[in-house]
Amino acid sequence: LCGNRRCALFARWSERLIRLSSGRATLVALIVFLAFTALVLPGLAASSAERTGGARQPDTSLFYTAADLYAMAEAFGPAGRQAYIGARFTFDLVWPLVYGTFLVTAISWLAGRVFRPDAGQALGRRLNLLPILGVALDYLENISTTLVMAGYPAQTPIIDALAGVFTLVKWLLVGGSCVALVALAIAALAQRAQGR
Repeated sequence: LCGNRRCALFARWSERLIRLSSGRATLVALIVFLAFTALVLPGLAASSAERTGGARQPDTSLFYTAADLYAMAEAFGPAGRQAYIGARFTFDLVWPLVYGTFLVTAISWLAGRVFRPDAGQALGRRLNLLPILGVALDYLENISTTLVMAGYPAQTPIIDALAGVFTLVKWLLVGGSCVALVALAIAALAQRAQGR
């Protein structure tokens, strides 16, 4: 899937993240994630629903077509589109960093405990790269949907079609990261129980 040089680069990034991710760093990232989820998300979700008239939103959909995206833009209305764009340059600059930091830190810490740093277990240690790709796709989704909303009612070819793909792949990567986190936590607990 990647050339030797690129794979070596990914391996270095992954191992550096494992070294940086301690139990304390994971706890801090979890606290920030939970605080943001409990204190910031509910208010923003309510405000967003109010400003966009409760219409379906791109970032909470699993997949949508270009036609669906234009239908959302129409349903938002001018004020809703402006509110949507504003949220992409405030809340949505921070939120991917919050959940991404937690997932990367937690997966890195657990992967470092579950998998040995040898060639046979290297793939398991690279699971910490999944959330980074998810965050990158989240930002690509935000950029593409913002361009469509800003240009509406004019068409934004190619970008409008890619937006739904970015969203789908983002959810697959973020969902895969959550599955990996749970699986690693179970494996770490099993290893600890066996050690005892």
